[in-house]
Amino acid sequence: MLRETIRLDMNEVPYLPPRGVLEAAQKGLSSLNRYTEPQSLERLRELLADYSQVAKEHIVLSPGSDLLLREAIHAFAKGRRVVMVSPSFFPTVQAATEFATERLSIRLSPPGFDLNLGLLNDVASEPALVIIDNPNNPTGQTLLDRQAVETLVGNANALLVIDEAYYEFSGLTLADMVPSCPNLAITRTMDKAFSLAGARVGYAIAGRTFLDALSSFYAFLPQSSLLAAIEALSSRGYVRRNVQRVVEERERVWRALREEGAQVYPSTTNFLLIKTDFPDAANRFEEMGILVSDLSNQLPAGFIRVSTGTREENDAFISGYMRIREAYD
Repeated sequence: MLRETIRLDMNEVPYLPPRGVLEAAQKGLSSLNRYTEPQSLERLRELLADYSQVAKEHIVLSPGSDLLLREAIHAFAKGRRVVMVSPSFFPTVQAATEFATERLSIRLSPPGFDLNLGLLNDVASEPALVIIDNPNNPTGQTLLDRQAVETLVGNANALLVIDEAYYEFSGLTLADMVPSCPNLAITRTMDKAFSLAGARVGYAIAGRTFLDALSSFYAFLPQSSLLAAIEALSSRGYVRRNVQRVVEERERVWRALREEGAQVYPSTTNFLLIKTDFPDAANRFEEMGILVSDLSNQLPAGFIRVSTGTREENDAFISGYMRIREAYD
């Protein structure tokens, strides 16, 4: 019998949403022959506005926050340089590479992966679209605080998009700045903490400049995704439980690997960045039936990113790491 693959490569939360959310998604299938009702979309915007503590007019829906990031690049890259950090969320890097007239990356270097804010402000002094994931994927580090954002958005030449995909884990958001900062937008997803990766519900909390550019971006979410998201936001206490369980497991894995002498970086997300001494680590884990993210396309050899799974999945990863290390010793 083939063993089941353990997926720790996509930063998914390993727990299903509660029964009510699953039932809402199932209900959506009963009207699969119909387009989404506009009033349901407006209800979702209202709930997201309440969750984000902003007015509803600042909310833009999308089937995935990555599409909103691509749309921002489409809308603003002409005549502006696109400024990002490296490493970063890879689909956004691909979009910038494909569509930006000029792209500039600010390197986050080990061991600290700190962002050079002085350099960032310098390169944004000319017309620029700055896109930064905060916390960063794949390092797990928080890159921007309120003071840094105030400086950036105070620059009339800069448009700033902050991707807060892991906001629920980091506890840091700058969404409250949006109403008074027309050149600021926050993108978020319900894929992670809400356990809705299969539903693909993303949204932006957008300042006026971004709202004007995204006015034609009107997303008709699938019925099942829409109803699941509405139910999730109506009974969102489970998100706190998800986050608590993930953080506890993440820290347990961090401690276990550190005790084994592994180089593991602190994280404010649902994943860990690990520097191994074996450059083919991802392949070795895959041979064991464990999928992790190989970061050789963005970082030096040996770096992998590992999502936090269930306790059993995490134990399998820890055991796998020990076996690989022993084979190399």
